[in-house]
Amino acid sequence: MFHMSKMEYSGIDFRDLRVLDALIREGSITRAAVSLETTQPAISKLLARLRLRFDDPLFVRRGSGVQPTARAVEMAAQIRALLEMADRLWQERLPFDPRKSEKTFSLLLTDVGMVRFLPPLVARLSELAPRVQVRAIPLDSRHFALKLESGEADLALGALPRAAGHLRSQRLYSDGYASVVRRGHPRPAAARTRRGFLDEKHILITASETGHAAHLETQRVLTGAIARANILLQVPSFIAGAIVASQTDGVATLPANLAAIIAEPLGMTVFKTPVALPRIEIAQYWHERYHRDPAHRWLRSITLDLFGNRA
Repeated sequence: MFHMSKMEYSGIDFRDLRVLDALIREGSITRAAVSLETTQPAISKLLARLRLRFDDPLFVRRGSGVQPTARAVEMAAQIRALLEMADRLWQERLPFDPRKSEKTFSLLLTDVGMVRFLPPLVARLSELAPRVQVRAIPLDSRHFALKLESGEADLALGALPRAAGHLRSQRLYSDGYASVVRRGHPRPAAARTRRGFLDEKHILITASETGHAAHLETQRVLTGAIARANILLQVPSFIAGAIVASQTDGVATLPANLAAIIAEPLGMTVFKTPVALPRIEIAQYWHERYHRDPAHRWLRSITLDLFGNRA
């Protein structure tokens, strides 16, 4: 309800502009009052004040209606543009409708994250929000906060223990490690024991440099436990390490969830790593400025539902 009687005006605001726009469109004080759900005297009172403000009659009588002056005609397009802008700002605050939205969500993900998160997430979004698109951006743990702050990315998903304090986060699940060897490996049983494991040739993943900040401690443990002569390869990608292991006699140690996903397609056997390794906490991270955005909140609810509270 447009309650003109309750307004106090010290200048021009968007409600004034709506009155001017209605008068221009309707050509009648009475019809403008009806369209704004207010009274004719309220419109007349506001128009009198605006005439003083602009030092122009703005509207003159024509028959039973009113006709805009040259000054009002001159302002008409600008008034309409401002009101459309205000309406768009208001619409952005309306509830997010996933079925109608054509929004593109940008996610910061490591190579593991792309394999772990994207297939189930894209499948769920295709079901709930068929016009929504997802854009994956490589996650660099050193600079990801800037991408969240600027809006270049909506969410970062991963293990980021040194995330900036001004970022918001929500825990999703905890992950451990598992080791993989190719099917047909000459010593699969021995590799499951600590002594046999350490005697094998290893593909050491140095992924702490490529977005997996939480992997640094595991990297140190494995480097300290495995003899230098037994390191077959050092590679900064879990996916690349697994592929090399699938085609050699090397052992690769991976996040357990990733190992479970890729073992079958790559023809590999998964076993519990016989060296004590720290667990990693997987979370989603976002910037405070997008915390209350309806679309953003909806996306976070989907990722929490898909990946939250898993061992």
